[in-house]
Amino acid sequence: MGKIIIQSETTVDPISLIGREAGVCWGGNITDAEKNYKRGMDCLKSGHGRTWEYPQVYMIVDGYSARVIRELYTHIGGSPTRLQASTRYINYQKGFPYVVPPRIAADEQAEKIYCQAMDSILTAMQELEKLEMPREDVGMLLPLGMETKVVLRTNLRNLIDMAHQRMCSRAYWEFRQLMNDMCKALSEYSEEWKYLVEHYFVPKCEVSGFCTETKCCGRKPKLNEADERPDKNG
Repeated sequence: MGKIIIQSETTVDPISLIGREAGVCWGGNITDAEKNYKRGMDCLKSGHGRTWEYPQVYMIVDGYSARVIRELYTHIGGSPTRLQASTRYINYQKGFPYVVPPRIAADEQAEKIYCQAMDSILTAMQELEKLEMPREDVGMLLPLGMETKVVLRTNLRNLIDMAHQRMCSRAYWEFRQLMNDMCKALSEYSEEWKYLVEHYFVPKCEVSGFCTETKCCGRKPKLNEADERPDKNG
């Protein structure tokens, strides 16, 4: 499966940074490291989401399918920036790695059909190359299952929101794996990131205390229609 590489440009002390930036607005002492950390914790516990946008994360997301990367692009909070491996300049006619979903890999016949389809795509691309078709046109054949690489810049707020949605058991399996890999990489980057991952990178039901999904996994009680209706006497 893929891997996450946290780059050195990533904020090392996200909680303290939140406290420093908030301290400017509050007229506080931003030279005191202990006060900055405490102020940052207050912002987190109080849900002051705008301050969560200051800690920046730079990472390389490598070896995941083009399909899950396409879903990653739907998380646009904080205006993230991305660069993806080119299908125009990289010569995939020599072969391309791809992701085999676990349920397909567990069935010998299904895996054979899946891999044969990928081989057929590669053969077609090589035949088109012999006809001197432009690489950028031949690349249109590349499947969503192919592995790709992305350089991503995002922020803490966007990552927390992503975790709430994508760590849910109802989320697409590869995105759950991607989120777990991000959590592991960030936890290893610094102690402050480890704290954030352990306390804030959780499914949305852990925050609300109930499930809003149509098909509930049972982790938390489901919010029924009666609970959603406003109290007419309130």
